[in-house]
Amino acid sequence: MRHFLILIFSIVFIGTANLGVAQNTWSLQQCIDYAIENNIQIKQQSLATQYGENQVRQAKSNRLPNLNASFSNDYSFGRSLTYLNTYKNVNSASVSGSLATNFTLFNGITLTNTIKQRELDLQATIQDLQKAKDDIMLSISASYLEILFAEELVTVTEAQIEMTQQQLDRTKELVNAGSLAKGALLEIEAQKAKEELQLVNDENRVKLGYLALYQLLELPISESFKIEKPTLPEVKANVSLSNSIDVFNSAIEVRPEIKAAQLRVKSALKQLDIAKGYRYPNLSLGANYYNLYNNKYSDIKGDKINFKEQIKNNGRAGIGLSLRIPIFNRNQVNVGISNATLQISDYEYRLQTVRNTLRKDIEQAYTNALASFNRYISTKKAVSSMEEAFRYTEEKFNVGMVNSVDYNISKNNLTAAKSNLLQAKYEYIFRTKILDFYNGIPIEL
Repeated sequence: MRHFLILIFSIVFIGTANLGVAQNTWSLQQCIDYAIENNIQIKQQSLATQYGENQVRQAKSNRLPNLNASFSNDYSFGRSLTYLNTYKNVNSASVSGSLATNFTLFNGITLTNTIKQRELDLQATIQDLQKAKDDIMLSISASYLEILFAEELVTVTEAQIEMTQQQLDRTKELVNAGSLAKGALLEIEAQKAKEELQLVNDENRVKLGYLALYQLLELPISESFKIEKPTLPEVKANVSLSNSIDVFNSAIEVRPEIKAAQLRVKSALKQLDIAKGYRYPNLSLGANYYNLYNNKYSDIKGDKINFKEQIKNNGRAGIGLSLRIPIFNRNQVNVGISNATLQISDYEYRLQTVRNTLRKDIEQAYTNALASFNRYISTKKAVSSMEEAFRYTEEKFNVGMVNSVDYNISKNNLTAAKSNLLQAKYEYIFRTKILDFYNGIPIEL
């Protein structure tokens, strides 16, 4: 019975452990989704978007009439004005209140242009938010591929160590049989130690890759996970890359940084319209209502006037138009127009700078993708040749026709070629994903 319980416990424990591992495996899309939800920079940019929404809401509200109420409580001592419009020595207390409203009828269309400007600024901020998300997507994709590359390096090195161990076992037998000198065994052992050191370096590279990914995700290392190993696209000899000019022409239509810069140019143009609007007269409509109660007010007979009667008799209302015509305001309007014109030029230069940066990035990505593709094809041929060469060298080494030095050189050359092949492969995949991303294609693995 005891053994049966132990068996059941072991099965449950193993099943739970496997479930935990399954839950701690993240795909690239899961990493991207988590980062967009939790990354500090993206959260900050989201706050900027909310601020822009408030600016639009306020600009629209500025078209509405305002309404303000005021109340005051006064105590008068000595001579003061009475209800009969005469002065008398009397101490009194009074309460007064008023309502006032003002509505702008015309102000050079600055209110309308301000709303349009705020809406353009908001759209630009939304594009900034998308740019922040795109940047984190690219960073996470690069980190994700770096981990995959480092893990494959670990696999290659482990295979080399296993091969070296097999050769070490054979060499021991030959040395013990007197067929080989002990120096050959020492050289193989030194080679294995070198490969084990390389394995430690490769494993550290994997750990550093995960650390970089966790930091991008704003994820504590205590909540670590393993990335999912996707089926990567095959690098084919007849592959064709989109021309960098075609990619750029597509990118300027969809990239958020371009849209944001274009929107800010339009916003600057609206700012110029606003500045020019201050040249025009401002016409507004105003209305107000006022009332007063005084505890010492009395009529001609000397009888005290009650609250209800005073409120009925003391109320007064007014309505009127107000026209303000700008004649000279210390040259503020002309300077404002000049500054708005300069700002337009500044944002146009910024737009051109963003376009140039995007073009350079695409050209660099295209050049790197093409170079990594050519390097992959060449290295693949080199790996094939070196595998064959190593096979012959190994056969010769086994029969004593080649010494251990030449054997290790051949093996190291093969390992280096495989590492270069992996590096070219992952470099090509990442650069092509960048080109696709500029074309508006989401990054997927």
